[in-house]
Amino acid sequence: MLSPAVPAAVPSPPSRPLPPGACDTHAHVFGPYDRYPLAEPIEYYPPLGTADAYLAMLDRIGCDRGVLVHASQNGLDCSNMLDALDGGRGRLRGIAVVGTDTRHDELAALALRGVRGLRLTEVRLPDGSALPHAQGFDSLEPLAPSLRELGWHVELWAPCETIVARLPELLAHGIPIAIDHMGIFDVRRGIGDIAFQALLDTVAREPAVWVKVPPQRVSRRFPDYGDVRPFFEALASARPDRLLWGSDYPHVQAAQETPDVGHVLDLLAEWCSDEALLRRILVENPQALYGFDPI
Repeated sequence: MLSPAVPAAVPSPPSRPLPPGACDTHAHVFGPYDRYPLAEPIEYYPPLGTADAYLAMLDRIGCDRGVLVHASQNGLDCSNMLDALDGGRGRLRGIAVVGTDTRHDELAALALRGVRGLRLTEVRLPDGSALPHAQGFDSLEPLAPSLRELGWHVELWAPCETIVARLPELLAHGIPIAIDHMGIFDVRRGIGDIAFQALLDTVAREPAVWVKVPPQRVSRRFPDYGDVRPFFEALASARPDRLLWGSDYPHVQAAQETPDVGHVLDLLAEWCSDEALLRRILVENPQALYGFDPI
């Protein structure tokens, strides 16, 4: 029997105000489950993070903008995210998951509601099978012409080795790519790891590649994530104009290591070399990628 969903954790505010136009580029919405049921099979209920709860979380941390990424637990039904975009009144953007048979006019309709890209996933379950309902990297080819016409990008969720192996063919489609969760590198191998160095080299050379830098999914040192700091500093040195920050709200499968978003933002400010870098990551970079109006 599945455990009932619990409300998402309420974060503390960061110790200092965020710059105007700050954006959380990676979050999900779940529930209410009687209105937005999860796709089968349901292995667990994610924390209850409704659209209203997410907007309240943004207000609490002082974030003006947010990006909702459609989660695999919702299958191909994007209605929860789309309704949240409608309710955000221009404050939110969305990243959808769609089937390869989706028509251009259907994608264009999503764009009118605030969608700016698609998520592709190559994360595997412990038995090696694909994550249910996820759309893999091969889904890009049939959708690429529409994405180019709409000016969208794709967001990749996969282990670092998979990403670096497939990036050349994905970049050949001429579509910007954002990499989720810092590329899911193995922090235990250090920044000299071959896969991370390949990713770093590509980020430095390819202006079409963006990286989301929240530390919690790759760190083994909750709650301060100090083992990730050298990786962040390497990415910031290589390409400060292509880094993005995300809360990962409502922290699916975090259990006893649920991050405090305000604390994570304080760490980001500490890790940044100056205020200009912090503003780039929180304001200027997401403004450019997701098409928000300039502040």
